[in-house]
Amino acid sequence: MIAFICGLLMTTGCKDLQSPENKTATVKTYFPLKIGSISLQAQVAIHPHELQQGLMFRTRMEADEGMLFVFKDPQRLSFFMRNTKIPLDIGYFTADGTLKEIYPMYPEDETPVKSISHSVQFALEMNQGWFAQHKITPGAKLDLQAVQKAFKARDIDGGPYFYHNGSSR
Repeated sequence: MIAFICGLLMTTGCKDLQSPENKTATVKTYFPLKIGSISLQAQVAIHPHELQQGLMFRTRMEADEGMLFVFKDPQRLSFFMRNTKIPLDIGYFTADGTLKEIYPMYPEDETPVKSISHSVQFALEMNQGWFAQHKITPGAKLDLQAVQKAFKARDIDGGPYFYHNGSSR
């Protein structure tokens, strides 16, 4: 009888637990994002160790793949390419998702690439030339609802990242 119940549970109840939609996403999961009308797939780095690791040691990325770095508070950001093997572009976005700056970054170059703006909360690294190829320029908007969905999929409270003084940013 116990074997029958276990077998029944494995074929019914456990099936849902093993489906991808019930698994918590990780930093390795790609999420659909948009900048204006342009679609991309991005991993989302949130925790300090994820922000520090970034795209280190990668030897390639697909054409429309990248990594979005999310910070709790707007600030002046600085990135460099330690142990990063592929040429990238970095786009700096404000808390409301507005693209402010785009810079090229070169493999293994540890020269800091600093934002001019002190109000940057998101940084998006894509293959070098991606922003230009898609005609994405400062002023374009990152779809923050899609970013919030990534937080939810990763089971991370987005409140500290997307809300300030009880209001949506």
